[in-house]
Amino acid sequence: MLSGRRLDLLDPSPLDVEISDIAHGLARVARWNGQTVGDNAFSVAQHSLLVDDIFAALSKDAPNQWRMMSLLHDAAEYVIGDMISPFKAVMGGDYKLVEHRLQTAIHLRFGLPAETPLKLKKLIKKADTIAAYFEATGIAGFSQTEAAKIFGRPSGFSPETFPVTPLATTIAQQRFLERFKQLDGDQN
Repeated sequence: MLSGRRLDLLDPSPLDVEISDIAHGLARVARWNGQTVGDNAFSVAQHSLLVDDIFAALSKDAPNQWRMMSLLHDAAEYVIGDMISPFKAVMGGDYKLVEHRLQTAIHLRFGLPAETPLKLKKLIKKADTIAAYFEATGIAGFSQTEAAKIFGRPSGFSPETFPVTPLATTIAQQRFLERFKQLDGDQN
């Protein structure tokens, strides 16, 4: 990692996880395999911010620890990249195991529960699915009908409230770090 840490992919240690590496990596990993409009890719860092914004709207009284878990829901992708869901399903076992180990190390590094509680996981997944709908229709070329078949049509949310204009890498990285610091500072 750029921080100088050496992360063992098969047995990751929380001590080798740095938020600067996560933000740097996620800002450079493109969602939708880079098949989006605009001069910049829509990064996983920007997606993570969007999911956290939607999560916060869904559960206005959520503690910052839950918000942190929503922000970091795809954090393992700073190392393993973002694969589309159908491909993850085909890869199955080994991929899921590596992803799970990385996510656990990330959670432990930042004082979060190793496992996301099921109720919270479902709420984060709902925010993630709403974000995917807005991304699909806003920048990935899906019609609203097509996106609704795949992700469902979000109720009570509008694309104007949650913009999906791809940001430059450095801006996405900076905003991700700022959000992390805000949530981390509010936890302590």
